[in-house]
Amino acid sequence: MMDERNLSAGITFVLLGFSEYPQLQVPLFLVFLAVYTVSVVGNLGMIVIIRINPKLHTPMYFFLRHLSFLDFCYSCIITPKLLEILVVDTRTISYVGCMMQFFFGCTLVITEMFMLAVMAYDWFVAVCNPLLYKVAMSPKLCSLLVTGTYTWGGMCSLTITHSLLELSFCNSNVIHPFGSEYSAIVSASCSDSYFSQMTCFIISTLNEVCSLLIILTSYIFIIVRIIKLPSAGGLRKAFSTCASHLTTITMFHGVILLYCVPNSRNSRLFIKVATVLYTVVIPMLNPLIYSLRNNAVKETIRKLVNTKIFSH
Repeated sequence: MMDERNLSAGITFVLLGFSEYPQLQVPLFLVFLAVYTVSVVGNLGMIVIIRINPKLHTPMYFFLRHLSFLDFCYSCIITPKLLEILVVDTRTISYVGCMMQFFFGCTLVITEMFMLAVMAYDWFVAVCNPLLYKVAMSPKLCSLLVTGTYTWGGMCSLTITHSLLELSFCNSNVIHPFGSEYSAIVSASCSDSYFSQMTCFIISTLNEVCSLLIILTSYIFIIVRIIKLPSAGGLRKAFSTCASHLTTITMFHGVILLYCVPNSRNSRLFIKVATVLYTVVIPMLNPLIYSLRNNAVKETIRKLVNTKIFSH
């Protein structure tokens, strides 16, 4: 087993990506480059805006800042490699690079999954118990919740990655997506992957069920509270406040359904689409969703733009 692992460590994976569409290589590169640029600027901009505006130093924006950080990191781990294989002839990634990309990507996905759950709990406290909101969501509790999500994401990802490291890879080293996607790595293995697949299935199911349970429970209480509001204005304001978060949750967990298609040749396109949505599109959309629907964020951007104009 040790000899097989040593041999695996020296192999190189071939990333097919979108190589079956040669006529689309340049257009896809330009599109993904533009989306990647917007994603990086948008998420870093959101972090800076929340940092410099004292009005945004609340638990809600504290979690939103970490969500932007997660999206920024995730897009930076996967998208540069995607852009590279669209313009070079040698579409490869080393074994170590593949495992590192998978570990960090998996960590960020699981962490974001529970960060959205924590944000749902934050909305629950804000809507259902507004008078004690600042006391209930103290800075210490917020820090503990964020630290817990990062730690749990890292532990789960480490467990899954370790199960992949137990596999051996021989001649079949072709990965059909453009990144280190789990099912593609397992398909390239020439050893029994049952233990790794069961490990991934149990951890993925546990995380998905737990995070959705927190989100659904929180929003059930939120909806009940909103329905009891006496005024229509309060009803609209409450729904508007939660709309951005609900949109993000719907996109994030909706994409997971694309990974549930059967593992066959016909599912490869779905895997690539899902990977694009996760790594390229969603990290770009999140800052746009929260900024366009948030008056405090828009006001801060307006002030920054006006300050820049008048300074010249």
